[in-house]
Amino acid sequence: MPAGSSETTGNDAARQLLRHTVATVAYRGGKVLRGVPPGFATFSIGPGTRMPIAILAHINDLFDWACHLAEGRHVWHSSSPGDWDAEVTRFHAGLARFDERLADGQPLGNTPDALFQGPVADALTHIGQLALLRRCAGGPVRAENYFKASIATGRVGSDQPPSNVEFD
Repeated sequence: MPAGSSETTGNDAARQLLRHTVATVAYRGGKVLRGVPPGFATFSIGPGTRMPIAILAHINDLFDWACHLAEGRHVWHSSSPGDWDAEVTRFHAGLARFDERLADGQPLGNTPDALFQGPVADALTHIGQLALLRRCAGGPVRAENYFKASIATGRVGSDQPPSNVEFD
């Protein structure tokens, strides 16, 4: 089946892996978004680069798009960033909507592979950018052994568990 074609049969293993990936986005993203240094939302490393608030709004737009793609519609909307706290709330709400859609068992409008390679992989890239920008802004995120992290499929809210193994 081509990557972007409609899913007509269940692909439970791929959907479960995609759901776990969304939980990973919530965990890693949550860690980067919590406790940011003052002024971080509008921190800039130079002309022509996105500020963290714009990157976060884009991540949120990606999960809005993912929800549309899961319904078989290619709808993209670039939103104007809100304030930091509102965008963080939107981040977890978007992940929850997408995860609920993946969990509902109804056929997907696009394959799990396509949903991963588009919006989900792009979001992971941007979470890495935010982590780098935090370091540049003087508020680095502590390194962690993510293999040992308590990431659970379906846990996509801001209530992520503390890190199990962090290091400097």
